[in-house]
Amino acid sequence: MKGLLGTGMLVAAGAAGKILQNSIDELHPLQPQLADPNIGFNHLPINTDTMEDHFVLHEAASRGGADHGWLKTRHTFSFAQYYNPERMHFGVLRVLNDDHILGGTGFGTHPHDNMEIVSIPLEGSLKHKDSMGNTAIIAEGDIQVMSAGTGIQHSEFNNDQNADCRFLQIWIFPNKKNVEPRYDQLTLKREERHNQWQQILSPNADDAGVWIHQDAWFHLTEMDQDQSLTYSLKKPGNGVYFFLLDGEVKINGKEMKSRDGLGAWNRDQFEVSAHKSSQLLVMEVPVGL
Repeated sequence: MKGLLGTGMLVAAGAAGKILQNSIDELHPLQPQLADPNIGFNHLPINTDTMEDHFVLHEAASRGGADHGWLKTRHTFSFAQYYNPERMHFGVLRVLNDDHILGGTGFGTHPHDNMEIVSIPLEGSLKHKDSMGNTAIIAEGDIQVMSAGTGIQHSEFNNDQNADCRFLQIWIFPNKKNVEPRYDQLTLKREERHNQWQQILSPNADDAGVWIHQDAWFHLTEMDQDQSLTYSLKKPGNGVYFFLLDGEVKINGKEMKSRDGLGAWNRDQFEVSAHKSSQLLVMEVPVGL
């Protein structure tokens, strides 16, 4: 992907040396009109969504996606061949892809610029290489971040020839353009999210987790059945996008099931209760571009 309009490149290991140009890593341009100028983002719920009282629910089955054989993916927001003008982004949260990569395959070298790119492996591991000279393995329990800035190229391959890899690919619009590209990764301590919020990303390099060029905070939690937590905004005016990795929860009275997404704004606090053992990713982001 080059900026918002470029074309990505990918390759599966079974086609060694053969790079295919395609639309897997493309973004469609944002539409300028806003559904509500007071909201700050331009999507509306589609028929399978519900929207009320400053909440929008994106049910797991309503996501877009594709099966490329080596890659099976689900897109919460418009991406590649999935285009829905009512599902473009949630504030500065532009991409939330739920990717499943077969063993020995992956994304070949391709470019990005002016985007904050976050990867969270959920199962297995990925081998990363980039034009900054970084070579690394990111595995379940890690978080990876790249500030594409003035431009980078990178590849991400399943590090195992036989086992599958699952990871979240998240793209966020930065609050500074044309910064010097950077790469970072961190191994998270799972015990620090048991029935509590574990901060995994922030705007501050000295704070817990990795950091990006945006006033965004990410948290993970693993909640036992019947446990409850309160999430309070880090920055007034931000919105929150909840993505339920597994389980069943209720957030301010809204029911969520596995892989559902719930966007919320004009709220300072959120009450989260778990109906069963659940894993939840919380992404607090500015809602205005």
